[in-house]
Amino acid sequence: MKYVTFTLALVAMAFASIASAQEVSRHDQIHIAVQEICPVSGQKLGAHGAPLKVKIGEEHLFVCCQGCLQGKSVNPQHWATIHANLARAQRICPIMKKTLPENPKWTVVEGQIVYVCCPPCTEKIAAEPQKFLQEIDNLYLASLQARQTARRSETTSR
Repeated sequence: MKYVTFTLALVAMAFASIASAQEVSRHDQIHIAVQEICPVSGQKLGAHGAPLKVKIGEEHLFVCCQGCLQGKSVNPQHWATIHANLARAQRICPIMKKTLPENPKWTVVEGQIVYVCCPPCTEKIAAEPQKFLQEIDNLYLASLQARQTARRSETTSR
């Protein structure tokens, strides 16, 4: 219970600077923190107000501002950075519980990018998407917590 409370507090602190007229779900807050940057401008999400949720192909992602919705295209370099951020935060295959390989396979499940260690794992995720999407959110939360702890340690050691 302490872990869950601490994790929720961590997520709340991470998004204290994101003010939004619309209600941002816990799931979306987690994904904003993990995605980190806008796929169009490369700006940090939240730097220009509340990030906006968009659909790019099959994926649901966030852009930094209304201006990035106005006929602009996704920058391939920023897209690659977002994929690296998501894979680094997920860290393990939700099926096999193994560390993801250097260039993991991925699939889109209900708008969310999911990394796996091998193609057969995508079929297992498709069979029980909610179970594995929740597990990935938990992996993201653990990653955000570790990042926050590392920042605190870095600040303390100075």
